Amino acid sequence: MRSPGPTVTEILASHESGSGSPTRTAARVADAIAARGADGTWITPVPREQLLAAAAEIERRPGARTLPLYGVPFGVKDSIDVAGWPTTLACPDFAYTATETAPAVERLLDAGALFVGKTNLDQFATGLNGTRTPHPIPRSVFGGELICGGSSSGSARAVALGQVPFCVATDTAGSGRVPAALNGILGWKPSRGLISAVGLVPACKSLDCMTLMASTVEDLDRVFDVIAGVDPDDPWSRARGPRHAGGALRVGLPDAAELDFFGDDAFRATHLAARDRLGRIGFDCVPTTLEPFLAAGELLYQGPWVAERLVEFETFLTAQPDSILPVIREILTGGLRFSAVDVFRAQHRLQELRATVARMWADLDVIVVPTIGTTFTVAQVLADPIATNTTLGHYTHFGNLLDLTAVSVPVGTTADGRPAAVMVFGPALSDDTVLAAAARILDEPRPAAAAELRLAQRERQ
Repeated sequence: MRSPGPTVTEILASHESGSGSPTRTAARVADAIAARGADGTWITPVPREQLLAAAAEIERRPGARTLPLYGVPFGVKDSIDVAGWPTTLACPDFAYTATETAPAVERLLDAGALFVGKTNLDQFATGLNGTRTPHPIPRSVFGGELICGGSSSGSARAVALGQVPFCVATDTAGSGRVPAALNGILGWKPSRGLISAVGLVPACKSLDCMTLMASTVEDLDRVFDVIAGVDPDDPWSRARGPRHAGGALRVGLPDAAELDFFGDDAFRATHLAARDRLGRIGFDCVPTTLEPFLAAGELLYQGPWVAERLVEFETFLTAQPDSILPVIREILTGGLRFSAVDVFRAQHRLQELRATVARMWADLDVIVVPTIGTTFTVAQVLADPIATNTTLGHYTHFGNLLDLTAVSVPVGTTADGRPAAVMVFGPALSDDTVLAAAARILDEPRPAAAAELRLAQRERQ
């Protein structure tokens, strides 16, 4: 896969060798953002002079060139706090200026990364399509009036445009994977809790997950080695799982009849061709079923988890309902219809499905499905916002409910030029295995020794 701009690895090599510098990189980024204007990517970009000053400060740090992310620019989804900058969730009347930086972002800053600004999103991180914003609606970099995907729309677009090599985003029901698929980049949802969620305004706190977007697995590895860490202030925090030992990978492939492409024959053909290739590139392909996964996904918006959004937003909804976009207001108020009995009934059903899925991993390492089954234009989504959004989440809604780790991997384009992607997912804490599978699909070398060396260097700092 060709990177849309310089990768983390390339930027680091340039800065460390002296052929480039953080200030020159900052200038390039500022110019690239300014050239596009208000295109729906950024809500609050750092002003040019301030960005150059921050880059110069990084250069002056003692031992700057040894920092793991020395001068590497990155964006942050505007539901995550960065001290001194507004957190808006794409709702101007909700906005506040953060007084503390989210620990995950602070780890990046401490490692020498350069904060470029806050990216656009579906309001209150509620949606998978990218149209639910009072700011300019972003489009996919593939054009054709295709939606950008959401809720992490601006984050995906910033990476896909090559403005920054990575972004920190979130994923509750597919918000990091769907926009990545629609923009031809990698969108990785690690196991919940591996990246601290402190400083994230929650959508559904029991399901929320910090995510990373980049254009190479190597970049995901490098950034994750910095950003991951147990946080005692995050009750969902946990340590990362084992490294992938290498060798064969057993990949579960549902019967093609189980896969829904919503009448999109071009998407079906592209996906089936991509999965037919898996056996030829070293995967051990095993038949499996999606039934328990899809059953769990139906619980997310048809069940009481939508009410969890009211834990954070009910007071604002009651006080200022007209400040919220109508489609978001409809979703939030829908949470009021559920009872405590509904919650427990859904939890019991989900536990049954979790037990079923847990037994499946005895025979599989990962499962591969489409990330999305079709695409939509902005006009199509605006005409039918709820149904199209549900379609986009068909393969992603179950991820956090079933405590999975998942990555969206680009696999080219359809015959009519739309972006196609597969989703590789596995059980909690199998993150390294999922990334190893993604690297194999992309034919990207991923030496285990290099990953171990970076981790050891990080732990010594």
